[in-house]
Order: sequence, then structure tokens, then C-alpha cells
Amino acid sequence: MAELRIVAGPTGAGKSALAYALAERHGARIISADSRQIYRGFDIGTAKPTAAERAAVPHAGLDVADPTERWSAAKWAEAASDWLDEDATLGRPSVIVGGTGLWLQALVRPLAEEPAMDPARRAAVRAELDALATSDLRARVEKLDPPRAHLGRAQLLRAAEVALVSGTRLSDWHARGSTRPPRNARWLIVDPGPALAARLDARRQAMLEAGWLDEVRVLCDTVAADAPAWNACGYREIREVVRGARTLAEAMEAVRIATRQYAKRQRTWFRNQMDDVGPVTRLDPADADAAHVVDRWFSERTA
Repeated sequence: MAELRIVAGPTGAGKSALAYALAERHGARIISADSRQIYRGFDIGTAKPTAAERAAVPHAGLDVADPTERWSAAKWAEAASDWLDEDATLGRPSVIVGGTGLWLQALVRPLAEEPAMDPARRAAVRAELDALATSDLRARVEKLDPPRAHLGRAQLLRAAEVALVSGTRLSDWHARGSTRPPRNARWLIVDPGPALAARLDARRQAMLEAGWLDEVRVLCDTVAADAPAWNACGYREIREVVRGARTLAEAMEAVRIATRQYAKRQRTWFRNQMDDVGPVTRLDPADADAAHVVDRWFSERTA
């Protein structure tokens, strides 16, 4: 089984641009490991690659789900395995890019099968959990499944749901392991350090200028308010602007805080969850020799 090449790191770090240039130079396909870029129609606020970029470099993992679908780490890992097999058949290199650490971990160290749950009980529990603010939901998960309490809203919902409906913590299910063998992987963790905050501010403004408000206006007319896709960072806040529930300035400040908190959680994950997943190279994209480091990382083999 071929060694995986994974470019990861916090949101806004610059990993997508590095991976794009890398894929363009080496004829690779980019496989997205972003839990929000899977949703059709949610483009600007998820920093999805442009049509021109997707025409120039092949991508997988984008626009593969309806906004109402829920994708687990295991489901994405299964799909990613298929995309990797396609590339192997074509003799084309793959580079996996994203910041959803749990999904990446599920691909490298496959998770155990999750429990079957009664649909009626699950729907009732989900309705109760969906009504909670993220801070309250996190506090709930700190009691139900502490190892997962640092994750994002979608993962918090899943952890609470499984614990309440099945009676067993999701982290315990995953600890049992899978019958699928682990994969060898090589990781490039991209992080600009203190410069990340300014990068996030600039990207947020660029999203507005690219038409984020107009995108959300269209989505409000076509996507149910409880669809999982709305959990993408910033979309609920912008939706409140469209509905007249808060000012744009208030929403952008809320997005600023939420995005920084999300990036902090991602950094924590990529610091603390990298044991036994393969060799790791860490990179500041502003380094003068960043392009050289990336090419060397891509070309070397350790397995």
C-alpha cells in the first residue's frame, strides 16, 4: 500500500495554496479532507478552490454531499480510500489536504465501526442537542465523552448523540480499533505561527468581498435551517445578518472569535494527536525556502 502524503494544519494557514502549487508541479490530484468543503453550495465561506483552480488541478472530496447529509470520519475515510485507489490505478500521485484532524486520523488509523442506533431515539436526541449553543454542547460533552470535548460543533453533536443513544462513548468505540490495517503516511503540518491571526482577518474580509452575503441569501432559500452544512464556521452568523437578526459588524466580530477558537483547537489537535501516525515535517509558509521544503517532502520516501 502506497505511503500517503498529507498536508494539514489550522484553517487559514496557507496549506491549500502550498498543496495546489505542489500538485501543479507534480501532476498530482488534491484530495480534500475538509469537513465543510464536501457540501454543495457552501463555497465562499469554506474557502473552496475556485472553478479555475479546479480546472487546472484535479480535486476530489469537494461538492460530494447535499447540505442535509451527515458525514462521519469513517464515511469520509472510506471515500478517500476509493479516491486514492483511483489515483493509484491511473498512476497519478495524490496529496491529501485539510484541517479536519479526526478525518485524517480515521484514514491513517482506521476507526472501529460505530454502533447502530434506534432512528426515533436518535432523532429526538439530535433535536435536543441541535438547540444547544456550542458552549453548552461542549460542556455536555465534557461530561459524556471528555476526550472529544475539544472538537468542533459537528463532532461534539456526534459524540453526545452516540453517548446518549448507545450508552457507550464514541471515543471508546474508536479505541476498539478496526479490522482494516493502518496506512503509512507522511505529514506536512503548515502553521504560520503568530501571523495566523492577521491571515484569518484578511481572509474573512476577502470572503465578504467575494460575495459571501449573497451566497448565504441563496442558501437561506434552498437549505433547511437545521442542515449540517450550516455548522461551517461563520455561516450561522452570516445567516443572522441576512435575516436581520444582527448587524454585519456584530456578525463579523462573532466570526472572528469563532474562527480563532477553531484554529486554536486545530493547533491543539495537530500538536497532541500526532503520535504513531507517521513522520511529521512542520513548516511556516512564509519561510524563504518553503517551496523547496515542500518539494523535498513530497519527493522523499520513508516507507
